[in-house]
Amino acid sequence: MRRIPRKVEIEDDAGNVTRYLRHDNGEGYVSPYATVHPDATVEAGAYVEAGARVAERARVGRFSWIDVDAVVGPRARVGDAVHVGVRGVVGDGARVGAHARLGEDIQIEPGAIVLPDEIVPEGTVVRAERRRGDFGTAA
Repeated sequence: MRRIPRKVEIEDDAGNVTRYLRHDNGEGYVSPYATVHPDATVEAGAYVEAGARVAERARVGRFSWIDVDAVVGPRARVGDAVHVGVRGVVGDGARVGAHARLGEDIQIEPGAIVLPDEIVPEGTVVRAERRRGDFGTAA
């Protein structure tokens, strides 16, 4: 059986080291400066960056990346290999399909759906009632 390390350290090209701890529910990695509810699931290969928050009963899929200061709300589902950009917000009960890319400062309204492979431009709002590619603008 393959063992997943309890801690990992990643060094960037400038020599800065970022440390992550394995989240017990799903075995993904979480910055010690992020907040992840114990009932949330962070799947293997996923990363949650410093300042990010993942709420109760939320799920972050395999190989997804929750960037700095982003929020995944209660009961939200982030699919596999998704990037939630800096300060992005995935609202309560929202769904984000696999391989979606969410830009900086986006807002996914509670209950809204982002389909697989969609690209949500930075600073936009995804409404709960919309069609593919139909994004509102930030207020």
